[in-house]
Amino acid sequence: MKHQILAIVSALTLAASANVAFAGDAAAGKAKSATCAGCHGAAGVSAVPTFPNLAGQKEAYLAKQLKDFKNGSRKDPTMNGMAAPLSDADMANLAAYYAGLK
Repeated sequence: MKHQILAIVSALTLAASANVAFAGDAAAGKAKSATCAGCHGAAGVSAVPTFPNLAGQKEAYLAKQLKDFKNGSRKDPTMNGMAAPLSDADMANLAAYYAGLK
C-alpha cells in the first residue's frame, strides 16, 4: 500500500513538473510576435477575416497548431514556412503571449 501511494505521488509530481517545463514566457513571445502581426494583428486580432484572431485562444491549442504547422501535419504554405524556424521554446512563448491577450 505504501509503495502504491508513493508511486501515485511520484507520478503526480512528475506530471506537474512537466506542465511547468512547457509553460511559455509571454514577454519573450511578445518580442517574437512582430512577424505574426502582419497577418494576425499587433494585438492578435486580425483586420482581415481570412486570418484568424490569436488573442485569447487557449495556450495549449496555439502551441499545438504551431507544432502541427512546423511538422507538416497541418498544411498551409504560409504558416508551414513561418513555423519552420521556430524552436519549441519560441512556440510555447508565442502561445503564452497570444493566450494572455483579450
